[in-house]
Amino acid sequence: MKEKAIESLLGIEHLTPEYIASMLKAAQRMDVRKPRPLLKGRRVALLFYESSTRTRVSFEIAAKSLGAHTTLVSSTASSIEKGESLLDTGRTLRAIGADAIVIRHPSSGAPNMLARDLDIPIINAGDGMHEHPSQAFLDALTITQHKGKLKGLNIVTVGDIYHSRVARSDVHMFTKLGANVTLCGPEPLLPATAHALAPGVRILHNMDEAITDADVVMMLRVQKERLAGLEIETGEYIGRYQLTPQRLKKAKEDAIVMHPGPMIRGMELTDEVADGAKSVVTEQVANGVKVRMAILARLVGARA
Repeated sequence: MKEKAIESLLGIEHLTPEYIASMLKAAQRMDVRKPRPLLKGRRVALLFYESSTRTRVSFEIAAKSLGAHTTLVSSTASSIEKGESLLDTGRTLRAIGADAIVIRHPSSGAPNMLARDLDIPIINAGDGMHEHPSQAFLDALTITQHKGKLKGLNIVTVGDIYHSRVARSDVHMFTKLGANVTLCGPEPLLPATAHALAPGVRILHNMDEAITDADVVMMLRVQKERLAGLEIETGEYIGRYQLTPQRLKKAKEDAIVMHPGPMIRGMELTDEVADGAKSVVTEQVANGVKVRMAILARLVGARA
């Protein structure tokens, strides 16, 4: 029988502000340059059904910085390629000694399925169009480092909201911490139903209006193939939604620019913005390790 005390991280939506604050506080204390053997002897399986650079590598570095051993399992170099089911793969990893599984999967709800079946912590590293909780934590940590808090801030997310699990986790995170959230993008990529993600979310399709007086501008990747068939061409999207130095002037003078990556320069933002003084994209990546160290320490360390 599965132990009730097992704690997993499956999404942001059902977390309390107190839990979030506790995790962010723990993340601030983490330093990859000062390894801590909190997970010495523990084994973390990285089960990635989708390609990943930032998330996978930062989870691996985070685990090793805490003294854990990691094993990468990808869909193209394992029994998954032969048709093994998700549950059977999870059970196999558990049987051979995994103390936790970090999973990225193209199907929404896949981490929840594993969590219901296994007696070890499951950490969602991105599932379909559902959530990407560790990204939301690192985004919140980055904003806090620059602004001191999220409460009362005007945070604008621009781009392909419809397909973005990052946007969903960020909306839940930012609203729980008291920020004013605006979502912006073309109607096909930002349906009116998006306002139901959390109370008070504002939906705008005009970017110039959306980023006026913004404290934080979060740009999302827009894949050109997703524009195909929609009533908007690449050139039109760039003209209406690309973040340029001129457009950024509409935000507050001390506004910061964020992007969960990978960035498509020349599409959602220009080189000048991506490499400019207001960009904190590199800091987001660095904070990813700190946040994932905190997550692993809490979820896996508690079972050490």
